[in-house]
Amino acid sequence: MPGWSAVSPGTDLSTHARVLTRVHDAVIGGGRPPVAPRRVVQRSWTRVLGMGLDPGRRGSRDPLPLDAVEARRRRSALSLVIGELRQVLGSVADASHFLVVVTDAEGVVLWREGAAATRLRADRLGFAEGATWTEAAVGTNAIGTALAEAAPVQLFSAEHFEQAQHPWYCSAAPIHSPVTGELLGVVDVSGPALTLHPAIGALVETSVRLAESRLLWHHEQRLERLRRSAGPVLAGVQGPLLVVDDDGWVAHSSGVAVRSRVAAPRAGRVVAVAGLGLCAPERLGEGWLVRPRGAREPVAAEVDLSGSPVLRVRSGGGPWAAGLTRRQAQVLVLVAEAGRAGLTAGALSRGLFGDDQHVVSARAEVSRLRRVVGDLVATAPYRLADGVTLTVRTGPDDGEPGAG
Repeated sequence: MPGWSAVSPGTDLSTHARVLTRVHDAVIGGGRPPVAPRRVVQRSWTRVLGMGLDPGRRGSRDPLPLDAVEARRRRSALSLVIGELRQVLGSVADASHFLVVVTDAEGVVLWREGAAATRLRADRLGFAEGATWTEAAVGTNAIGTALAEAAPVQLFSAEHFEQAQHPWYCSAAPIHSPVTGELLGVVDVSGPALTLHPAIGALVETSVRLAESRLLWHHEQRLERLRRSAGPVLAGVQGPLLVVDDDGWVAHSSGVAVRSRVAAPRAGRVVAVAGLGLCAPERLGEGWLVRPRGAREPVAAEVDLSGSPVLRVRSGGGPWAAGLTRRQAQVLVLVAEAGRAGLTAGALSRGLFGDDQHVVSARAEVSRLRRVVGDLVATAPYRLADGVTLTVRTGPDDGEPGAG
């Protein structure tokens, strides 16, 4: 059983459910529980109580109409793997009296199937396609709590906040894109509480791993299609170049050694690519052709901090601008101030957090910044790319230049 299990092997489920009911009633009522709730449950109950939810009243599920659900399904990358998920989970759902539920990243139920009797019970609970199952909507539940905790969650009986959900167990785990790291949604298995089997958590974990591996396979197939379709076009193109998809993953390279990914290309926005210098991406079928713009031209950038942070860039490829968060602007300014020497992850951690104990967080901040500014910021060490100068403006008439 995974470490996020709600019960230990050999637990008497009926007895445990009665204990949890006393725990729930004591904590919600402000009393002293017979045993402490699990930490994940305590954190969720604290969040939900802070939202003003009442465990005795059923929160609004606000189900979406069918056409809106269909539109969300079409937009969801999980539509590519829902068949595999049904194959793994749906085949045993009827015999095991559970439901298989897949939501999007906002907690909206997009797909639901399973035993007929369990579906009817779920309908009465409002656990249906189009319903929103976040903590804010329905209190502590595995889907909403998995979204809030960014981790797998299993809940049993009265660990749910709403009393109407106490007859249930639920096991949920987030699915992320293996291409972008983006949260795509949640896979959940739910059923009558006293039917919880120790293998349920492992089954959910296996389904998530399968879904993510199949998403990666689909990504590799898209790159192969892009590679084949670009072949005839590239036959007459001279010089070093890359062919990349919309997320910057490299399908083909010629005359340059690159990593598997560059900054995601944008129309009209120059990017600095190691080995190619400054490039202006050009649309090429379903992807982009990335090649040097010719003579190396300088790029002048300005971070305007006089209001909401904005990055403005001027170069021979035309000007462009992008909004930044305060943290992204802070990272960009620190990188510019470091000059040609650049910053290590440890140095950036000290600049952002005051110590070198937040290296992972510092790297994540740079990754988020580069999604906006592309390869204007180089890595290893973190610095402005060659040919880039940056001015920091804090008021209408001032500015401090930095150089790459």
